[in-house]
Amino acid sequence: MKKRILSFLLAAAMAAACLPLGAFAEEADASVGIIGSADGPTAILISETPEEDAAEGPQETQDLTYVAFGDSIAAGVGLTNFVYGDADIFYDISPNFKGYSDECYVAYVADALGLDRDHAINLGLPTLMTKDLLELVRDGQMSEFNQPAGTYYVYPEFQDYIREADIISIEIGMNDAMVPFVVSIGNATNWKSEQLANSLISGGYRDMTFSDFTQMVKQIFSIHLTAKETSDLFYALTTGMSNVCKDAYTNVETYLPQIVDAIRAQNPDVQILLLGCYNPVPLMWSWSNFFNKYNKFVRQLAEDTGCTYVPIPRTKTANDGHPTIQGHKYIAQQILDAIEE
Repeated sequence: MKKRILSFLLAAAMAAACLPLGAFAEEADASVGIIGSADGPTAILISETPEEDAAEGPQETQDLTYVAFGDSIAAGVGLTNFVYGDADIFYDISPNFKGYSDECYVAYVADALGLDRDHAINLGLPTLMTKDLLELVRDGQMSEFNQPAGTYYVYPEFQDYIREADIISIEIGMNDAMVPFVVSIGNATNWKSEQLANSLISGGYRDMTFSDFTQMVKQIFSIHLTAKETSDLFYALTTGMSNVCKDAYTNVETYLPQIVDAIRAQNPDVQILLLGCYNPVPLMWSWSNFFNKYNKFVRQLAEDTGCTYVPIPRTKTANDGHPTIQGHKYIAQQILDAIEE
């Protein structure tokens, strides 16, 4: 179904159709699985908690417990040892609870603090949006299937981890802009850009060599659009993009304070770290304006609510828009500096 999906990864694909993204790549990561089908992008995940984690819950074997909430960035999508499920059906992210990539920022924070996987929990979920996270934190599950994102998450033990946490980091909000923007691009082109998107998702252009760039250009020019599709695409990239970013900011402004309140209601003493955003496509004015407003809002929210703001503006990213290994190390250091404060 053409109106289903998409993850944060697809946004980089659409941006690639307009801009060369090679400047954001620093290092190569191995290829990962492909999302997509003949009739358009497919859903990423409908999954419940692994039985082992659900049965055990958080363990009190160490003095400190760190819990990370977030989207595909926190989950470690794009890293060489990120765990995927059966790509033909869904991406099962449930192993991320304690089986996350040792290259993601949660792992680096855990190593620096001397925490094992029972005390450094990665609750990052691809394509997660602010309303989705609020419902997971408050109710343990999403109230309904997220049609544009193609996801539905049910994790009742979110609340168990909240109650046990000493430190919680929250990285959320990018998909509120990315998902509807990518869907608008797909609708405008009748999903003719899907092959290009899948190439980026599969890691084909994560290391932008000259050969990769040449192949990407060929794919871009192989997308033959009708006059109406061209017109619709232009609208999506201009006025449409601006409207999407406005709506995304409204979502963040509405739901992020509620997320903080819902966490505090369950654990009044936890230290909450609110991560800012980096901008993977700084040459697009609408995106830059959104990210600038987002970071100002999150900084002020942290000040007003007694949280700690963690800026991550210099995160190094690859051509899929996700952080490189160095990018994750940088985010981890920013978090560690905030914890020390």
